[in-house]
Amino acid sequence: MNWHPHLDTHAEVAAALAAGQAVVALESTIISHGMPYPQNVETALAVEAEVRAHGAVPATVAVLDGRLQAGLTHDQIETLGRAGLSVTKASRRDLPVLVARRAHGATTVAATMIVAALADIRVFATGGIGGVHRGAETSFDISADLQELAHTPVAVVCAGIKSILDLALTREYLETHGVPLIGYGTDTLPAFYSRDSGHGVDVRLDTPAEVAAVMRAQWALGYPGGLVVANPVPEAHDLPRERVDAAIAQALAEAAAQGISGKACTPFLLQRVAELTGGQSLAANIQLVLNNARLAAQVAVSFAAS
Repeated sequence: MNWHPHLDTHAEVAAALAAGQAVVALESTIISHGMPYPQNVETALAVEAEVRAHGAVPATVAVLDGRLQAGLTHDQIETLGRAGLSVTKASRRDLPVLVARRAHGATTVAATMIVAALADIRVFATGGIGGVHRGAETSFDISADLQELAHTPVAVVCAGIKSILDLALTREYLETHGVPLIGYGTDTLPAFYSRDSGHGVDVRLDTPAEVAAVMRAQWALGYPGGLVVANPVPEAHDLPRERVDAAIAQALAEAAAQGISGKACTPFLLQRVAELTGGQSLAANIQLVLNNARLAAQVAVSFAAS
């Protein structure tokens, strides 16, 4: 297990890492920015329970009082859930400021990967990764998640790329930076709420052991970055792509009209899509996160055993 002066590792997580057991990192943006209280806390605890049920130890990541946290107590999760949007949404650029100011932060995919790597956690489960935003040719709005995937050695189990983004350009960006895009049990790229985006993946793998083998091979070859393991939303919660696209188009138009951009854009779009789909996208979001936690735990167990 790695030690870092700004990192606090939960005792259970530290013990598991020291024993070579499976650990799965989890983000905290979903707690403070992903959904309302108390549903956010209930979901976070359910995701942790799902990881445990499949043989791994959960390590929810956040910044509390300027300390990077690899693993949270229930009380700490409750604190983040109640504080909600008042907690800084923390990406790579925000971590030094939060540490210096001894402030709280809810970690995005990029920031969670950084803390996970510092703690020597190699598997991370989330909802969907960020990417190239629609209209990025004029806005230059590209998520820091992609650069993090290019140089931080963590496998990210997700339901693909968030469907509010430009999937084709995000795929190109990942390819340019040498990040493997793995379809788990699928030949096509999932699009968060939908099982099939119409885009392909780099390779299809069908078992956790296969994913773990690719992880080991990639890092044995000296590659510095991570991997994307795209795991489709469960079939029962798959939303028709046409319906999701219509809701996204309306939400994007509203965001533009209201001048919403930057880090405020994604939470606004996800909230509006949830409203426009009558809550179905939120229900799908919860189920896909649980599904990803299951797979991530299985991959972590295989990786620890190999």
